Amino acid sequence: MKVLVTEALGAEGMSILRQATEVDCREDLSHEGLKAIIGDYDALVVRSRTEVNNGVIEAGARLRVIGRAGTGVDNIDTAAATHRGIMVVNAPTGNSNAVAEHTIALILALARQLYPAVSLLKAGRWEKSALKGVEVKGRRLGLVGFGRIGALVAAKAKGLEMQVGAFDPYVSPERAASLGIELLSLDELLGWADFISVHTPLTPETRGLIGAAQLAKCKPTAFLINCARGGIIDEQALKVALEEKRIAGAALDVFEVEPAVDNALTGLPNVIVTPHVAASTKEAQENVARDVAHAVVDALEGRLPNSPVNVPYLPPQAAAFLGPYIDLAQRLGSFFLQWRGELANRVELTYDGEICEYDTRVLTSAFLAGLLASVSAQPVNVVNAAWVAERRGLVVSEVRHTRRERYASQITARFPGARDQNISGAILQDTPHLVCLDSQRLECQLQGRMLVDLHLDLPNIVGPIACLLGEAQVNISFVQMSRVAPGGPSIMILGLDEEVPDSTLPRVLEVRNVQRARRITLPPYQTPSD
Repeated sequence: MKVLVTEALGAEGMSILRQATEVDCREDLSHEGLKAIIGDYDALVVRSRTEVNNGVIEAGARLRVIGRAGTGVDNIDTAAATHRGIMVVNAPTGNSNAVAEHTIALILALARQLYPAVSLLKAGRWEKSALKGVEVKGRRLGLVGFGRIGALVAAKAKGLEMQVGAFDPYVSPERAASLGIELLSLDELLGWADFISVHTPLTPETRGLIGAAQLAKCKPTAFLINCARGGIIDEQALKVALEEKRIAGAALDVFEVEPAVDNALTGLPNVIVTPHVAASTKEAQENVARDVAHAVVDALEGRLPNSPVNVPYLPPQAAAFLGPYIDLAQRLGSFFLQWRGELANRVELTYDGEICEYDTRVLTSAFLAGLLASVSAQPVNVVNAAWVAERRGLVVSEVRHTRRERYASQITARFPGARDQNISGAILQDTPHLVCLDSQRLECQLQGRMLVDLHLDLPNIVGPIACLLGEAQVNISFVQMSRVAPGGPSIMILGLDEEVPDSTLPRVLEVRNVQRARRITLPPYQTPSD
């Protein structure tokens, strides 16, 4: 496995990558240079400078994962990566404290006029009387975005005895209240706060979130801080508001265009600017390097990383529990398609038991990946399975029952509207097992080569099929049989050591009362220690 790193990465992260992969570091690459060589790599690791657009992704024929050593992924075309089945991972927690500390530093610098104080004295001017600041104790801090970093800023601000409110439409009032934070609308927060700090990702919804109309709602004594992403604040509107003293000042670490050496905001006397260094601490750089390296290696080795961007996130405990079921779901999807021989326009997934305590969306994606892999012209995996299903017009639904059936947890899939077209699986003795097929109870491991047939439960069926396999030098490793009633439909599964030859399968179908016969192949099961 080959990994390309295009920007500086901490030593620990590089060590993790080199222990598991072959690593090339190319910090000198232009965009066209990246496109020219990316086809040779299985993974790409970047920071904020490298643009990973659709052209790069299309050129990355082998790409399986893109890692962003940091939080934001706005320099990565995540949608294009998803469509190609390329996992995008980041390091969302490694630099959170660094950004939160930088935010507090800028708040204090604005409040105490530290930047003009330093500049004036270095210029030989002792203007103490003109540099009267304010204390932050008792002042109101309004957070635009209350995710991980926003919550850290809130905790540190409370330590300074500030009042803290937040605007975040994705945070419940219960969670905010548990942290002692009042949730406000954006308009309410802008008019309420003495300091307004932005902590939301840059998305189509948040681009230009704070413009002229929003700035007009701020107090003339208010200060605006942005250590999140350039583009969330309309820079032209902010410049006008600062020049007209409709707000008192601003502190910016990020800009719409970087490097921001020609940005008009940097020359204003009531603005503090830093060159996108909020996350640039020794500790943060090592943290994000380590975290993204682990995520990239996990993805390359078939494990679900802790920080996926374009698949549902699973906390470590949930990932550990659901890992075997993700594998089970994919095997069930593959078996079901090979057995049915065709794809319906709807599929319903039913989850029973303990797995319902977790987010099952990743299980649905895994089932769809197995179901669609052999009928799609492009590679399908848990990253793009839902998108591929939608493009094919496949309607997917989920049903969850916390009750237990025969097993602690069970996954069932069926084609609605078709009688007895279903499949169920469970984890037994730590391995994925088929436990029901077309409403008939069976039990066998979901791995290796199999011959599965549907026949009427009448004499002289098993023997002739076994003889045909013997003639073809195909060894039978196990037999599983089920029936609805004597003389009725019966399913037989034969585990095989060799592939059934093309010439033998038609002869199996010629055996009297055999109605269907399918060769099914699944990958060998690997234990976690393999």
